[in-house]
Amino acid sequence: MDKMLSGKICIVTGASRGIGAAIASRFRAEGARVYSFSRSAPSQPADGEDNILRDFWLSCDVSDEASVEAAVAAVLAREGKLDILVNNAGITRDGLLMRMKTEDWEAVIDTNLKSAFLLSRSVVRTMLKQRDGCILNVSSVVGVSGNGGQTNYSASKAGLIGLTKSLAREVASRNLRVNAIAPGFIETSMTDKIPEDFRQKLKESIPLGRVGSAEEAAAAALFLCSPLASYVTGVVLQVDGGMGM
Repeated sequence: MDKMLSGKICIVTGASRGIGAAIASRFRAEGARVYSFSRSAPSQPADGEDNILRDFWLSCDVSDEASVEAAVAAVLAREGKLDILVNNAGITRDGLLMRMKTEDWEAVIDTNLKSAFLLSRSVVRTMLKQRDGCILNVSSVVGVSGNGGQTNYSASKAGLIGLTKSLAREVASRNLRVNAIAPGFIETSMTDKIPEDFRQKLKESIPLGRVGSAEEAAAAALFLCSPLASYVTGVVLQVDGGMGM
């Protein structure tokens, strides 16, 4: 059986852990060559699997224009093409708006939203010339519904939805597709910090009654970046167990 992403060249930002790592792993399993962009190198699997994560990792500050341009140029110089970009990098700096420091607002917006602009701008010219390509933005259910104490994070993730829909309209005539996934409560190192009592309340608000896995988010990403979604663009696919209904 053919692999869905056989021969595809991909960039995944923030792929050192969590949803980004799961997406990179799933895409590799489907035949893609995946370049991971992050500030810190990805950790190796405990079972001593091969060094593919580190072999295709590039140090990149995704909020810095020069760093992004250099990393993308390195991939294109090596591969000569680029098929898929996944803008996954993200951080949180939670707090009530009245107490939020300006630097906490700016750090989240720069990492979560500005990075997607920089990366997309950097790759889109190549994809337009190819008349083929796919960009996937990793938003969040809170970008759809909002969440108290996360005005910066929610704004950044809502911004990704606007970026997705607008860019999808700009490039569709050249056969480029731009979509987003909006994960809900996914078990990652980021959600590990949530207190147990609040975690239980969150689970109770999810119609499916459980927390999602990074692999489930990766499956949705794979669908949108694969030939199965060749007629899908400008879509925000919520992967949230019904949380955002």
